[in-house]
Amino acid sequence: MTDEPLNLPPQLERDAIPHPILTRNPLKRLYGWVLSWAHHPMGTWALAVIAFVDSSVFPIPGLFLQVALSMERPKRSWWYACVDTFSSVLGAIVGYYIGYALWESVGVRLIGEASKAEMGGWLKENAFLYLLLYSFVPLPYKVATIGSGVFHNTVPLWLLLVASTIGRGTRFFGLAALCYFWGRRVKDFIDRYFNLVTLALGLLAAAVLVALNLIFKR
Repeated sequence: MTDEPLNLPPQLERDAIPHPILTRNPLKRLYGWVLSWAHHPMGTWALAVIAFVDSSVFPIPGLFLQVALSMERPKRSWWYACVDTFSSVLGAIVGYYIGYALWESVGVRLIGEASKAEMGGWLKENAFLYLLLYSFVPLPYKVATIGSGVFHNTVPLWLLLVASTIGRGTRFFGLAALCYFWGRRVKDFIDRYFNLVTLALGLLAAAVLVALNLIFKR
C-alpha cells in the first residue's frame, strides 16, 4: 500500500517530509500536517491510520488527506476512497468498545455527558437512520461510534458497521468522484477558503443536529 515515488527534485523532496505549516490557527496547523502526507511515500498508510483514529479520537477527518492524495494521483482516487472507508469503519469497532467498556474512564472525556444523553433518545427512535446520517454528514464520527457502544443494548455492533459502511462509503466515494472529475480545484478551494469552509461545515453540522432533533421528536 506504499505510494509510488513522485521523483521530486531534492529541494521538494525535503519539503515533502511531513511538518506543520506556519499559522497561529492550531486546527489549520494540524490540517497542514495531515495534508503534508500526500507527498510522502507512506501517504496511503497515513490515510488508513488517520481514518482509523478519526472514528474514536482524532479531530481532523481523513477526507482532507484523501483529497490531497487524489490530487497527486487522480487515477487512484477510487482506491483512496476504499482505504478511507475500510479504515474508518474498522476504527468504528474501537469507538464502540470505548463506549461499551471504557465510558467512565475514556468515553466521557471524548464526547461528554450531554452528547450521550442526546444520543440515547435518537438511537431509541431509529438507530439505523441516525447512524446512517451521522456517518455521512460533517459531524464528529466518534460521537456515533462511542455512543453506540454506550447504548449497546439498543445498537448491536453489526448495525453500526452496516450503517457506517453505507454512510461512510457514500461520503468517501462521492468525494473520490469530485477529485477524479474536478481535480486540483477542490483542494485549491479548501486551501484558499479554509476558515470559510470550516465555518460552513460547522453551520451545516448545526443544521443537521437541528434537523435530527425535529425528525426524532415527531
